[in-house]
Amino acid sequence: MPIRQLPPQLINQIAAGEVVERPASVLKELLENSLDAGARRLEIDIEQGGVRRIQVRDDGCGIPRQELALALARHATSKIESLDDLERVASLGFRGEALPSIASVSRLTLTSRVDGADSGWRVCGDGSDRVEPPCPAAHPPGTTVEVRDLFFNTPARRKFLRTEATEFRHVEDVVRRIALSRFGVEIQLRHNRRSLWRLPPASGRAEQERRLARLCGAPFVEQSLYVEQQAAGLELRGWLGLPTFSRSQADLQYFFVNGRMVRDRLIAHAVRQAYQDVLYHGRHPAFVLYLDLDPATVDVNVHPAKSEVRFRDSRLVHDVIYRTLHQAIAALRPGESDAPSRAAPPAAPPAAAPPSQQAMPLRVQEQLAGYAALHPPPVAETTAPTAEGLAEAEPDADEVPPLGFALAQLHGIYILAQNAAGLVLVDMHAAHERITYEGLKRSLAGEGIRSQPLLVPLTLRVSEREAALAEAQPGVFRELGFEVDRIGPEQLAVRQIPALLREADVAALVRDVLCDLLTHGVSQRLETALNAVLSTMACHGSVRANRQLSLAEMNALLRDMERTERSGQCNHGRPTWLQFGLDELDQLFMRGQ
Repeated sequence: MPIRQLPPQLINQIAAGEVVERPASVLKELLENSLDAGARRLEIDIEQGGVRRIQVRDDGCGIPRQELALALARHATSKIESLDDLERVASLGFRGEALPSIASVSRLTLTSRVDGADSGWRVCGDGSDRVEPPCPAAHPPGTTVEVRDLFFNTPARRKFLRTEATEFRHVEDVVRRIALSRFGVEIQLRHNRRSLWRLPPASGRAEQERRLARLCGAPFVEQSLYVEQQAAGLELRGWLGLPTFSRSQADLQYFFVNGRMVRDRLIAHAVRQAYQDVLYHGRHPAFVLYLDLDPATVDVNVHPAKSEVRFRDSRLVHDVIYRTLHQAIAALRPGESDAPSRAAPPAAPPAAAPPSQQAMPLRVQEQLAGYAALHPPPVAETTAPTAEGLAEAEPDADEVPPLGFALAQLHGIYILAQNAAGLVLVDMHAAHERITYEGLKRSLAGEGIRSQPLLVPLTLRVSEREAALAEAQPGVFRELGFEVDRIGPEQLAVRQIPALLREADVAALVRDVLCDLLTHGVSQRLETALNAVLSTMACHGSVRANRQLSLAEMNALLRDMERTERSGQCNHGRPTWLQFGLDELDQLFMRGQ
């Protein structure tokens, strides 16, 4: 076939294939246009999951009559006008393809009125490349876009749509993301003329958390902590789900960059690394996080749907996210925040409770020197108060430690303790495992990584790019306890390895480190591998089930938990303690009813 110019309608329909996948895609583009127009109120009407009708009304700045028809022309936008603007995009949309693409596969009506104008104006699109001149229309200040009969002229695309319920679930997810990205915007959602959501503007943090509870569920808000950090020109803030609020799917993960919802491998890797030491295997963290940075340092012109971004300094972004979240999780100690008291409520939903752990059989009989020998308690805490003494201390809650004082041991597995709030139940093996593990990590950090030379160097075949990276950054491997030399264009020789990893698959570990360095500019592979060894050591060096502890030993364990990072979870991500409030206990026994 000869080379020829494509007709405008076909060009628009091809573009529609990139940005209009389903009704939810249309809604996303319309809502982003409204937000860019400064809207403070959004009214969304959906019929038949969006296939029949999508309407968005806003109170934004509106579109003047002379620009109304131009809004349906390709590559026409008010958001950028030069390359400089493109290099620091601050708006959600800028390509100028959304409205003409949508109009090419639907029946679109655009009505708008600018503030101060006598009346509004309307322009229509019918799936062709023709646009009639605007006609007057009654309309308040702002814009309304109505999209009917999506894909009516492209029946092949319509066949790929799912059921009404499925399409509406995607619509709801778009509205949820928009509502989370703009707390100050009022949002109403109706489906088939039935009102579903009415979200008032949320200014303060308390109001924001009410909206968050409406959109993500009250358990998430109750079992999360708020983080806020500024570093190197970046600001990271938002809500971080506690490790005990893990999920079986990655379905409660929202990350916004300059107000734009994105899914980015670099961000996902940083978050995963921050949680790796406290999350049960196969579980996923929950979070709603916001990263703000200079628009010039992030490229949003990567994907037609603008769902991906590229950072100028990806290593810096990764480091800030990882360190902020890692430190926030590490700071979760009993008594230092209100989060651990909600760590794992008795009536937690199944998604919030980690599966039973398979790596700790409680029938194992081991000879141990006892907790006192492994971890001597401080002299001041070697005696436990009597019940009468504890009752006398109750009025002054400041004298009762966060985890309280031990009362008894249950079946040689759990410690029962009383604090100011009520009853504390502690899994003694899981708790001591975390204490021992953190102690081993501190010891390793203080002494450094001890290396062990190999009698016979290990030769690896890698790509030329990976070999060049290893040759250019020998210091990175030396800091990790390796000695790696390049002996050929695509060959490396490993001459020295960390002593703790002598039983590990060294070849796979070196390749994984190189892959991480190429992809993210940083690698925590060695730290992960070393921590796995230390975790195993801690597991075998901790008190076991059926080990009888004295009250002094139990109290020493509680005090150590209060001083230890990440003491709310064992090395495998299981909770180490639960808090039962007096009101919960009263309800169980119907007291006061």
